[in-house]
Amino acid sequence: MSRISSTDDLDLAREGDNAAFTRLVEPLRRELHAHCYRMLGSVHDADDALQDALLRAWQGLGGFTGRGSLRSWLYTVATRTCLDVAAARGRRALPMDLGPSSDHAVVGAAPRTDVAWLEPYEQREAVELAFVAALQHLPGNQRAALLLFEVLGFSAAEIAGMMDTSTASVNSALARARRLVAERVPPANEHPVPERRVREIVAGYASALERGDADALVALLTADVTWSMPPLPHWYRGLPAVRDFAVRLPLSTCGSWWHRPAEANGQPAIACYLWDEAARAHLPWSINVLTLRDDRIAEITSFLDPALFARFGLPPAVS
Repeated sequence: MSRISSTDDLDLAREGDNAAFTRLVEPLRRELHAHCYRMLGSVHDADDALQDALLRAWQGLGGFTGRGSLRSWLYTVATRTCLDVAAARGRRALPMDLGPSSDHAVVGAAPRTDVAWLEPYEQREAVELAFVAALQHLPGNQRAALLLFEVLGFSAAEIAGMMDTSTASVNSALARARRLVAERVPPANEHPVPERRVREIVAGYASALERGDADALVALLTADVTWSMPPLPHWYRGLPAVRDFAVRLPLSTCGSWWHRPAEANGQPAIACYLWDEAARAHLPWSINVLTLRDDRIAEITSFLDPALFARFGLPPAVS
């Protein structure tokens, strides 16, 4: 059987062959989904945006002239779709965006259901959580320009065509976006933490929680560590506040923990399971994303959403 070329598939797709269109976009689906996540800060919004973008692409395939690459054209469609979604749904937030940190443990806090919370991403193509969080503070055009230029490598001229604006406008948007992101994202580690040390930190963190060992946990943290737990609004900064929270809640009153290493946003993460007596098993509780600095944990972001576990390919229970 002769192999169908991408040119043949493009011709077939333009004639209404849905299977040919699927073959064209399937190799790009994963990276397009990652782009939608970066733009929107939500896996669920990325799912919806990508589905809508591919529908738009299918319906508008006649507008693709073939002068540029299909990949570039699909990124144009996906970016414009994400801009529409962002305008309609607003930005995603972390607890730090809502107010100052708490200096002691807040017990019994109710989740905030009126906030669209930032979500972690299970694919390696994602950029770090702090960068995605910072992007949420940018206007849509600046967010898109920065991602297309810095992450995906499109030129300012290409981005101008994709966003139907001038190269000068793109360069201006890039300059403003870089300034804001630089204010919100800590500089990267000058010397990346060796993989062996990353594994030690993850194992030590899990072990400390399972044993209820506050000293072992604190030994892994930077002096200015932060711990947040969306959808809970309260968050903590610095060793005294973080230790007080840890001692009063996860290390003592929550029950028995079981942990499994994971990865989110290209960072080390830990899937946390909490014992449920009725189920006689450890059930999903949170995905903890760790940000490391100088071989210590500088940020812990605990996403308290059991529904995330399926996205990460994690088991629904551990006995």
